[in-house]
Amino acid sequence: MMFWRSVVGKLWFTILLLVSVVLVILTIMLLQFFEGFYTEQAENELMNHATLIVNVLEEEGVDETAFSMGSMISQTYETQGLIILDEEKYWYTSGDSQGELPISVFYEEEALSEVLELGNRVVTQGNFSLVNMEEAVQEEMMIVGLPVTFADAEVGAVFLYQPLDIVNEALNQTKNIIFLSAGVAIVLTTVFAFFLTSRITSPLRKMRNASLEVAKGNFNTKVPVLTNDEIGLLGNAFNRMARGLNTNIHALNHEKEQLSRILSSMADGVITIDRYGTVMITNPPADEFLKAWVYEQGVKTETASQLPKKLQRLFGQVVQEECEQMGEVDVQGRSWDIIMTPLYDQEKVRGAVAVLRDMTEDRLHDKLRKDFVANVSHELRTPIALLQGYSEAIIDDIAGSEEEKKELAQIIYEESVRMKRLVNELLDLARMEAGHTQLNMESVNMEEFTYRILRKFKGLARENSIHMIGDIDKIDRLLKVDSDRIEQVFTNLIDNAIRHTPEDGQVTLRLEPVNNGIRVDVEDTGSGISEEDLPFVFERFYKADKARTRGRAGTGLGLAIVKNLVDAHRGKVSVHSKLNEGTTFSVFLPYDMQE
Repeated sequence: MMFWRSVVGKLWFTILLLVSVVLVILTIMLLQFFEGFYTEQAENELMNHATLIVNVLEEEGVDETAFSMGSMISQTYETQGLIILDEEKYWYTSGDSQGELPISVFYEEEALSEVLELGNRVVTQGNFSLVNMEEAVQEEMMIVGLPVTFADAEVGAVFLYQPLDIVNEALNQTKNIIFLSAGVAIVLTTVFAFFLTSRITSPLRKMRNASLEVAKGNFNTKVPVLTNDEIGLLGNAFNRMARGLNTNIHALNHEKEQLSRILSSMADGVITIDRYGTVMITNPPADEFLKAWVYEQGVKTETASQLPKKLQRLFGQVVQEECEQMGEVDVQGRSWDIIMTPLYDQEKVRGAVAVLRDMTEDRLHDKLRKDFVANVSHELRTPIALLQGYSEAIIDDIAGSEEEKKELAQIIYEESVRMKRLVNELLDLARMEAGHTQLNMESVNMEEFTYRILRKFKGLARENSIHMIGDIDKIDRLLKVDSDRIEQVFTNLIDNAIRHTPEDGQVTLRLEPVNNGIRVDVEDTGSGISEEDLPFVFERFYKADKARTRGRAGTGLGLAIVKNLVDAHRGKVSVHSKLNEGTTFSVFLPYDMQE
């Protein structure tokens, strides 16, 4: 079936059918022509021989010489003849009536009797009975009859006849030649058709293979052009098309790469949405936004194709109103401004593109500018007021006994130490933010280092009735860090976790290798951080609600110091939290600080 569907099969069948029809028509016409030709030729020969015999008889008369001459003519041209004067006087040229036509035939046959009765010339064909050993044998014969007037004025007739086998034999030979020629013509036509179709279809097959290669993306494929005919022009057009596609695809890929780099380098998040509300393309800031939303929803596996409900409602308005829409959404304590614009497919909306701008830092800076003076004043006002009050009490001799004076002096000392620690942390933080942090780098086995930190805090956790758990994976590679600074990072994070975790709670210190570095998680089951406070945890003077601490209030600078120390190690620190469920601080430290 594949052969008949191919161009080769169709062309071969068409050419063969056309040639066959022509040969059939030509064969029929040739057979008819040769059949008539041989019949006419046989009739003319018989007529000429009969005329010759008649001329001899008319000149010589009815005698032995004339009969001998007629017999010789008849035998020479392989015919039989009969000379008739009347029903009683007749002579066969063969000299014997056996195997000859009986004389009655010439009187009974209407066409033959006209020669004797009317003196007409007659040429006829038909089946006649031959006399052969008293048995009648039917044979198809051709008979020619001519009237003759003898020298003595007697009138008679001369009949010459011969079987049509001679004519049929010549006709059969001609048929065989014609059929053989037709067969040879068909064979040659088949060979020629295959040769022609192969020459035509070979470049077409090459073009098909080349088009499949182009479909696979191999645009450098070329079709060899060997002729200047239509197929050669088609090959040139195909090669030009491939070059044009290669150029266009290269340009599209270049533009796509440029667009991808632009999207990746944008500080704003970009989300492309199709007409069904499914996320199609995102850039890194948008990925961070979606991951935070997934964590907030409590989904275990990230479903990047989903949109937050706020964005879904905004997308519905864009599709319905077909105009730009704006909105705000808060995810994990971060505020995002959203501008969503419809994308058109000619006249219909085929989706939308959402630009998300993280406004948390801007609002945070505004808040920090307002709160910094208040926070510093608040942190310094209490110890200053205590120093002033207790010093006045000592000056005014309110404390009468030495024990009371020592107690007041102890309080003054503790508050001064607290103020000194606050000032030192502020100075350290200022130096870090100014980029003046000095790191004493050394290769550290982080697995042993983390076990040491875990043992260090197990006693403190036990005093506060908290379960301290270590989930430490094996780390085969040494990490180049400042061990004192990293210990300060771990100390601040674990101390915060213990202070904000109730009794019988759990604090987990987790260490695991990740791509190009390590990751340390400090996870607690404590009070958590509210969504409003979450963006500010790494800022100076951030402190949780005093009602949720365990007696030892910090200065509010610990997490800010943590962030600056991790940044100095080219790492990254992040936090995820749910109120009344717990908090997880994650620290990533790279093996190579250049990364």
